[in-house]
Amino acid sequence: MLVEEPDSGDILRCVFGLHERDVDTYLALRATGEASAGELADGLDRDRSTVARALTRLHEKDVTERHRVILDHGGEMFCYEAVPLPELKSRMHEELTAWADYVHGRIEEFEEDDAVVAPGRD
Repeated sequence: MLVEEPDSGDILRCVFGLHERDVDTYLALRATGEASAGELADGLDRDRSTVARALTRLHEKDVTERHRVILDHGGEMFCYEAVPLPELKSRMHEELTAWADYVHGRIEEFEEDDAVVAPGRD
C-alpha cells in the first residue's frame, strides 16, 4: 500500500503532526544532548525564533523536556533535551493507538446511506 518506505522522520511527522523543520530540530537536539534554541539555531543555520517555535511544538507533544535556566547577567532561557528513545517510542505507540481507536469508532458510525466520498468529490 505504501508508495515508498517511510523513514523515522516521516513517522515522527505523521504520528505527532510535526513539520519537517520540527523533526530536524528534534534530531539535532538528540545529537547535542541539551541545548537552548539559540545553540541549536547556530548548528541548524536557522533563525533562533524558528527553532524556538519548533522546540515549543516538540515540548507540547511531550517529545522534549525543558527546564528554565537563570542567566548570570539577568534574565532566563529554556534548555531542552530530547526524551529518551524508549519513552519516545512509547509515546508514539500511545498516539497511534489513540488515533486508530478514534478512526475505528468513526467507521462504526458509518450508516448504509452515508456517502463515503471525500469532500468536494461527487
